Amino acid sequence: MKKTLKERLAILSDAAKYDASCASSGTERRDSGRSGGLGSTEGSGICHAYAPDGRCISLLKILLTNFCIYDCAYCINRSSSNVERARFSVEEVVWLTLEFYRRNYIEGLFLSSGIIRSSDHTMEELVRVARLLRTEHGFRGYIHLKTIPDASPALIEEAGLYADRLSINIELPTDAGIDNFAPQKHPARIRGAMGDLRLKIDAAAEPSFRGRRKRFVPGGQSTQMIVGVDGANDATILASSARLYGNYRLRRVYYSAFSPIPDSSKALPLIKPPLVREHRLYQADWLYRFYGFAVEEITRTRPDGNLDLEIDPKLAWALANRERFPVDINRADREMLLRVPGLGPRSVNAILSARAHKALRLEDLGRLGVSLRKVRPFIAALGWTPLRLVDRSDLRDLFAPKPEQLSLF
Repeated sequence: MKKTLKERLAILSDAAKYDASCASSGTERRDSGRSGGLGSTEGSGICHAYAPDGRCISLLKILLTNFCIYDCAYCINRSSSNVERARFSVEEVVWLTLEFYRRNYIEGLFLSSGIIRSSDHTMEELVRVARLLRTEHGFRGYIHLKTIPDASPALIEEAGLYADRLSINIELPTDAGIDNFAPQKHPARIRGAMGDLRLKIDAAAEPSFRGRRKRFVPGGQSTQMIVGVDGANDATILASSARLYGNYRLRRVYYSAFSPIPDSSKALPLIKPPLVREHRLYQADWLYRFYGFAVEEITRTRPDGNLDLEIDPKLAWALANRERFPVDINRADREMLLRVPGLGPRSVNAILSARAHKALRLEDLGRLGVSLRKVRPFIAALGWTPLRLVDRSDLRDLFAPKPEQLSLF
């Protein structure tokens, strides 16, 4: 019996939750109110919603189909998996996107797919969706496409003409992991496709002789890395991410925590630790990209190369490097201020600006929006020194989450 559109939407939107994505950040500004068409990548009128794990779901996030000819061991939609299957036509995805946007539910489309027939056939379908939205319906909202492994470069290039962002998934942190758990995929080819896309993005950014730039994937490329499958520790994962950022100038590496699919005959798996680990990886990734930390600094705090799940990586680094503290907020440079737990780029900028006019006291930080509880043990200010606070043996316990009574029901 053929499933209704509503039933297929329920199946394929649920299947898409395993694809990490983001809202329309990093792309160019477009507004149909000024230039005609439908939709916008910015402005008011967008209804943002967030999943319980914190992911933004303000996009219509669906799969074209969850049928797949590949049998990746970690994927719920693998060919050997006993899941309910469904498929949209290209025209149905276009219609759903337009109708959801008109109802102000979404700001754009995130579209991925299982692989049917061949990589090129599936990629052609994804490209058709984007092309119809842009050229026939004047859709000017955000489009993020997940590209298909081994699809032809010509199709990837065409996708870049219509999409704001493209993702080429690296899958796992190590080549050995991909060989073991997704043998139909080829790490060298994946990296080759990422490199080709980077070259095309760079070429499009160069102005023509008329001073114009070609519109090509203005939001750049990203990738997804599944963690917890191949046993790689956090040091290996973050080192792999650092290479990807450096080699392909990615906008983002998305970490997706792997949890075994529950079996009705077995106890449910413990979900919280993988999601906490995913969160810590994002925090460490942020420290590497925006705070000047080296990956080795972040992951050296534990002998097993894994991040502390109870406290954030920046605090863990500070506790492991107590000789660097306290930091004098009236004298320290920007780099060192960014290493103080509780201080971010905005608060550091505010401190640098304010101290140009006067020496700062502890209460001045409070007026700048800084959490005094977090920074107090790690800073010195006019009229304030932490004395032996930073040397306390129980300092970690002051920040670690308090034990909670688990519910039995």
